[in-house]
Amino acid sequence: MKKILHKSDSRGSFDHGWLKTKHSFSFADYHNPEKMRFGLLRVINDDIVEPSMGFPLHPHDNMEIITIPITGSLKHTDSEGHEQIINPGDIQIMSAGTGIMHSEYNASDKASVNLLQIWIYPKVRNIAPRYDQKYFDLSANLNQFVKIVSPEKNENSLWLNQDAEINLAKIEAKNNIKYTSGFPGNGYYIFLISGNIIVEDEDLTEKDAIGIYEAEGINISAKENSFVLLLDVPMD
Repeated sequence: MKKILHKSDSRGSFDHGWLKTKHSFSFADYHNPEKMRFGLLRVINDDIVEPSMGFPLHPHDNMEIITIPITGSLKHTDSEGHEQIINPGDIQIMSAGTGIMHSEYNASDKASVNLLQIWIYPKVRNIAPRYDQKYFDLSANLNQFVKIVSPEKNENSLWLNQDAEINLAKIEAKNNIKYTSGFPGNGYYIFLISGNIIVEDEDLTEKDAIGIYEAEGINISAKENSFVLLLDVPMD
């Protein structure tokens, strides 16, 4: 088993006034040669966007982009004609494929929105752009991982163009859960949204993360009520 610990305060941090952002991996003006990616996981951005502000129309191609709102509401529009509001509990995925333009704005004129945006390299390049979103009731599935994104085309999770999975779990204090990948050779990247957990003898507090690879599975113990993001991604 090999581990890479990323403490919250080691992330790239920028305050643009309308946007406060923290980058787990090198992105935009943040460059750290030791934090370029974890396997095929390229980006985890932790953004706080002020009321009525946001990212104007901009392009993407050949990237799987997943958005997870933590608090507040986000308005999405894109060049494929989609216009959606996503709220906490909703998960959004966009396969940029051959190319897509999209914008993201805080849907409220009163409250800020906090969101995580994740980029994963695609398995097949230059597919047709696609968009989807789905609501997941995590509170009805306490103390277990809920698969929100996977390469399986079914109604239980959102489809991803990669041999990877994304899972969320709300774990109550003093509970333990184990996770094992169904993809040989994949690594695990655990990002703690809130709470306090122990992952393979490492103590994580809010917004800490750990990458684990060359391991059959991982064990997570909650010291307090915790909200956990787990990415199961190819390492090459």
